[in-house]
Amino acid sequence: MTPYSLAFYLDVVTTGTVLGARPTDSPEQLTEILGTDYAENVSGRHHMWRDHGLVEFFWERGRPTDPWAGHHFTLQVHRLARGRRSLVNATLRDRYGRFAPRLRYDTLRRLLDRRGVPLVEIPEAAANVPYFRTFWQPDSRVAVRVIGTYGPYSTPDFLRVGDVYSIQAPVSGPGVAADGTTG
Repeated sequence: MTPYSLAFYLDVVTTGTVLGARPTDSPEQLTEILGTDYAENVSGRHHMWRDHGLVEFFWERGRPTDPWAGHHFTLQVHRLARGRRSLVNATLRDRYGRFAPRLRYDTLRRLLDRRGVPLVEIPEAAANVPYFRTFWQPDSRVAVRVIGTYGPYSTPDFLRVGDVYSIQAPVSGPGVAADGTTG
């Protein structure tokens, strides 16, 4: 068995879900899976996201009377490097145990390769080059953003080159991911 948080990341990258929660699931479905320990944020009347510390899910709707439609989720892996153990909600800790403060891309990639789950590098938005690199898993449509090089005001001081910054799903093909959008 893969220790601690590595098993969680492998599950997310392989399946494109968080404990089975899909990016398209409703807020109610997400509550059933991850629980009620979250901060809910609304931007205008058309965008909402729930912040579960490490995990954020996002929804949108056309009109205020429409139901929320799931858009994507992001694992804010970089937040773990700040050392706050409470950042990972109880549901994830109960399932996966302790979460390390950093996720090294080389380790993640090696473990995914052993499982036959490839990651391919996709173009990074011009504003992020060379500070970030993004790798994509075509079957699950998950993108892994990694610190490519250090740059003052461009990358966090508390992360090292090769640390995973975030994991997001779904991300459509490389042409779409190049401009930073998800689909």
